[in-house]
Amino acid sequence: MKGFVSSRLHPLVNLILLVGIMLAAFCVAGFFIMVIGHLVFGLGALELGNVTQNPAAYEQGWAFTMLSQGVLLFVGFGCSALALAAATGNSLPQYFAPRRPVPLWWLLAAGLLILGTIPFMSGLIDWNAHAHFPSFLKNFEANARAMEDKAQELTKYLTSFTSFTRFLVGLLVIAVVPAISEELVFRGVIQRNLVQWFGSRHLGIWAAATVFSAIHFQFFGFVPRLVLGVLLGYLYEWSGNILVPMAAHFTQNAFQLLLLYLQQRHVANTFNPDSTESLPWPLVLGSVLLTALLLRGLHRWLAVPVASDEVRIPTEMHTLSSGGAAVAKPDSYVPSTGRTLGRAGVDGSHQDSTR
Repeated sequence: MKGFVSSRLHPLVNLILLVGIMLAAFCVAGFFIMVIGHLVFGLGALELGNVTQNPAAYEQGWAFTMLSQGVLLFVGFGCSALALAAATGNSLPQYFAPRRPVPLWWLLAAGLLILGTIPFMSGLIDWNAHAHFPSFLKNFEANARAMEDKAQELTKYLTSFTSFTRFLVGLLVIAVVPAISEELVFRGVIQRNLVQWFGSRHLGIWAAATVFSAIHFQFFGFVPRLVLGVLLGYLYEWSGNILVPMAAHFTQNAFQLLLLYLQQRHVANTFNPDSTESLPWPLVLGSVLLTALLLRGLHRWLAVPVASDEVRIPTEMHTLSSGGAAVAKPDSYVPSTGRTLGRAGVDGSHQDSTR
């Protein structure tokens, strides 16, 4: 597949190119939203901003806001990642999922991992929500809290599911679309290029998770989202398939929406997922232990064996064996050590062609 630009660009150039594509994609998404707003909702160009700022004041504010959120995220993030891969001459499956097919239990295990972290995350959320900036950043802290309070009000409005149809729409816009679009960008493109740039899987994963958390502009939820980004990053690194972190990301968002819907319908008296209070410490401690065990198990089951001096780049120059396991070409690792993976995933040496 021939692209518009070289497939061997420096990772930093790829990231800059991604930003440029995203800016263009957001402009395209904005145009689509404006057209749909006029044709479907009868909104003029001057009204669009008012509806977005205060959707509760408009009869169709909820529907229009959900649609605009979904279009912006899908086009601005998801399509941008796909466009970058295509522009650099890569096939999409090869770029985002070089290791395939994926057993169903991998996806289920990723979702189970996320569910197991919920009590642990509640402790992080509690701590981060009550954190304070240094005294010289007092004004910044006040502005940040005011901004997040306003965002929380919008979130509560959008997650007010007065019908099952609204719940399904919310599930699509808040769970499905972010799981696909954000993982394509943050794990599929940003993490990939940062790992290549830094020459370190761990540094690349943590750096991508930092970008993932920072771009949400929620300072009092930064640490929990950072930890989530790290978990998703390692799931992608170990599995070599973007579907695995997508499944985990979807589980995170969908489970919270399901709890909210059950509470609102008075079906179950569950804990409030919007609460910033920590669950009891025995649950938090148990969650930490369970998360550690699940991570260890997933690492053993998912990870492709790599020599200690190699940096595996799961989305770079892989092929597939007949058994569906990833088989890396000699230049798939940095640095190259003349190793490859056999059909059963066992590390075997071969003669380096450069010697």
